Amino acid sequence: MGVGAVLAAVAGALVAGGILLGVWAAVPRPGLPSSPRTTRSAPRWWRQVRPVQRVLAVVGLTVGVVVALMTGWWVTILALPAAVLGLPAVLMVSDDGRTIARVDAISEWARSLAGVLTAGQALEGALEASLRSTPDAIRPEVSRLVTRLRSRWPTEQALRAFANDLDDATGDLVVGSLILASARRGDGVAKVLTGLAESVAEDVRVRREIVRKQAEPRGTARTVTIISMVALGVFSLTGSFLAPYGTPGGQLLLAFFLAAYAAALVALKRMSRTPRTPRFLVETGEGGAAR
Repeated sequence: MGVGAVLAAVAGALVAGGILLGVWAAVPRPGLPSSPRTTRSAPRWWRQVRPVQRVLAVVGLTVGVVVALMTGWWVTILALPAAVLGLPAVLMVSDDGRTIARVDAISEWARSLAGVLTAGQALEGALEASLRSTPDAIRPEVSRLVTRLRSRWPTEQALRAFANDLDDATGDLVVGSLILASARRGDGVAKVLTGLAESVAEDVRVRREIVRKQAEPRGTARTVTIISMVALGVFSLTGSFLAPYGTPGGQLLLAFFLAAYAAALVALKRMSRTPRTPRFLVETGEGGAAR
């Protein structure tokens, strides 16, 4: 009983580590590059796992095997690594906020570009001048656009590459207007961009309200998950509360309950995910052409 309690405490610590890892994953960090061997041989889902999670998953699998051999709780072989890999995905905050920030930056940039065009600048000169007031969220993409224009790229080709860099349906709307302006060289592009900027700004306000509403059930799910994992770790130390699940049939039932709970969390995450609006300026060939 003493050894089992110690191993149960270790298992609870791993679950708590998974929770802390989920909180840590909520803070955006640049991903670490994978080694060439891992990239070639590992499954796609494993390559998308953070290196820290991979280490903890291996540790969780090892501890799960040890706990199973010492106590007979074979369900821990899958439960511990699954908790380490799954909890960060459940507890991680949505990236919809970053997406909305980029859309808002596109709106602000379009409004600024319209002001420069209204002042009498040519399209290429206005694009270069807009770099100084470009929001940080899309500054790298606009900087690459300006670099291509300075490198004597055709304006339409540079704009299509810019749309691919933005990789956003709202960006396609703005870039599509600029492509038409580069072909016709009319005076109405500033008004079109201003109207688009106002429309996108209204869309951003609506999407922010939707994200705020969606964050409530996700926050509730995170709270319930943390409480459930902590309670499960505490009850595992008593030795009597989880005793009925120590039989083979009880372990199968426990595995079913855990799988059902995980499926419910995955379903909730998918339901609260904002669908991506399809683009219409997409690459159609090896040369990067878009239509």
